[in-house]
Amino acid sequence: MNFTTYYSLDSLIKAGKKRVRNKEAVSFDIFDTLLVRRIHDPDLVKLPVARYIAGLAAARGRNWNWRKVQSRRDAIEQHHRATTGLTFTDHEACYPAFMRELLEEVFQDRYDDSLLEKVTEHEFFMENSMLVPRKMLVDWFGELAADGKRIFLISDMYLPSSHLQQLVEHAGVLDLVEAVISSADTFLAKASGKAYPMIAEKYSIKPEGWLHIGDNPFSDGLRAGEAGLEAMIIHDPGEDQRKSIVKRYYNYSDGKPFWRGRALQQLMAPLEGENLPCSSLYTEGYNFLGPLIGMFVQRIAELCRKNKITKVFFLSREGWTFKRYWEKATPFLFPGGNLPEVEYLYVSRMALAGASCAYQGLTKTNADIAFLPAGNRDFRDVCRIFSLIPESFAGHLAGYGLTADTCLSLVHEGYDPENRKRFDALLEDDAFQAEVRRQTMDANRAMQLYFEQAGLFAHRNVALVDIGWLGTIQRFLFESIAHRTDCPYCFGFLFGATRGIPYPESDRNKIFGIMYDRNRFDLAASTLFYAQDIFEEACRAPHPTLNGYKLTDNLTADGYELEFRKTDDEIGKAELHQDNYFAPLQQAIIDSAPRFGAAAALLGYSFDDWKPWINYLLVSKLAFPRAKEVASIKHRHHLDDFHGSKKPKADFGRGIKQLWDQSQLQLRFNPLLRMKHFFGHLRGRINE
Repeated sequence: MNFTTYYSLDSLIKAGKKRVRNKEAVSFDIFDTLLVRRIHDPDLVKLPVARYIAGLAAARGRNWNWRKVQSRRDAIEQHHRATTGLTFTDHEACYPAFMRELLEEVFQDRYDDSLLEKVTEHEFFMENSMLVPRKMLVDWFGELAADGKRIFLISDMYLPSSHLQQLVEHAGVLDLVEAVISSADTFLAKASGKAYPMIAEKYSIKPEGWLHIGDNPFSDGLRAGEAGLEAMIIHDPGEDQRKSIVKRYYNYSDGKPFWRGRALQQLMAPLEGENLPCSSLYTEGYNFLGPLIGMFVQRIAELCRKNKITKVFFLSREGWTFKRYWEKATPFLFPGGNLPEVEYLYVSRMALAGASCAYQGLTKTNADIAFLPAGNRDFRDVCRIFSLIPESFAGHLAGYGLTADTCLSLVHEGYDPENRKRFDALLEDDAFQAEVRRQTMDANRAMQLYFEQAGLFAHRNVALVDIGWLGTIQRFLFESIAHRTDCPYCFGFLFGATRGIPYPESDRNKIFGIMYDRNRFDLAASTLFYAQDIFEEACRAPHPTLNGYKLTDNLTADGYELEFRKTDDEIGKAELHQDNYFAPLQQAIIDSAPRFGAAAALLGYSFDDWKPWINYLLVSKLAFPRAKEVASIKHRHHLDDFHGSKKPKADFGRGIKQLWDQSQLQLRFNPLLRMKHFFGHLRGRINE
């Protein structure tokens, strides 16, 4: 045998550098040599293509399910191979020929050449997402080219050379290669040995001056040796093990839903040059938060299609991450399009709170929301939140025996329930509410101008996407625009809906918790309660929070401006510190998006299929985390724009310490700590 087998790339390249010294040309096999696949079976890449074709067919009135499409593709390809075998030794097929025949059969008189272009483009899109260049070989390519060696890439593959060049270009070595040669062009393959003499003659290469490297002992080794070439074969046990793991998870997932999420994460794993040293925060963002957000985004897209939603508004600031994830993942998940428009909408509880009072006034429920944070004590805090001037209400307050400093929160010293009753009575006062509406009207008008420009009122059904938890932003937003005749139907999709205060749902205004919703008992998903702030900080946009909307000179282009919170004070600096600390985690979330999209598209699973894995991730990471995970993921600062600066009673919250607030000493050495908190959490959910 004129070939040698090597069991690591390192040893192959080391020996290859010696052997190539007296060689004129070096050729490489492409698949499983230069490029490795994330998936164990290359035919699985055909499945998302079949689903894509079925989607195109449905759009053109043709009733073909993807399984039928795939079955016909296999049959037509097999027929082409058999036909080739009547004339040539190698039973090869050519992708453009058999794919055109398939599409003509599927679309009949609705076929045109643009369909072949679209399908081919999507197949390459999926192929590239599952192919990874072997970094050590790519680096060696550069050395070979610098030494003046002629480099060729050879593949027994149904894709013609022009198509393979696009895959090679994705690997970044096309400019170093003299030619990319495919058996689909000549029907002369390495498997029969007929490719080697053809290449030698066409490119004037002497066999004794030619070194070939591949992974197949027969076609790359034995056949090359028979043609007089020296050959080197790579047989990497590490690659075999990796593929066997992927295969095992994939096969398990067919009957056991839990393994579907595990198979997804295995396909998302970085390989070769992608697998660089990174911080623990980056790892958590990529392996934990990234997939969860991907599943959330996938579910939103599914619901948008179901509810005929034509535009999605990602609400600031967490929507910034959700929108970026959507843009990177959905081209894989929904290649046929048919998705709503998307836009990032600058909103906040503070900015919308005042605007929500312009037509309905200050409601009792909204006032109650203002007193949820323990730092809010009196009417001054209400005014701060709802953009009111407290001095303007002195007479109204006095009429009910109140002042701006009267304690209205039960967690503060000096609280008298009678004062809260007087305040509730004040909210029924028409003169008081007229002043509230007067003070907040300009903010509402400015907000409407902004929403009009964003296209909120140009759609019948819109989605409002936010992190959660009470749905306060959507509550205020809808109350601000409910008076308009062109007010859209608002579908609120929250990462988690805790519903601590009942949400006023109607036909035009609904919220749905995707990962968790208190309206359906889900113990595993409810572990979001353990660390809600972490999800907020992980997804938060790197810009200040919006404080409000302001009317400007009518001569200006927009007539309004957005007012953002200052960043030069203590809180602003703390936010900047938090942004810098979580930067690797946030980058990892975005980096995971295309990998999630590609893996989920290949597997063909939807949100319901991921649910067992979601349960596992949430419980293991939030309810039973390792001490080092808490130390790493725990945020350093968290801004609650509603929270005032007043201190509650000394005994408020005493003895209440959540798991994620425990010391590292407790987390490391208290064996029952996590179980204690979990049983407490379970009791709380049962008693809701």
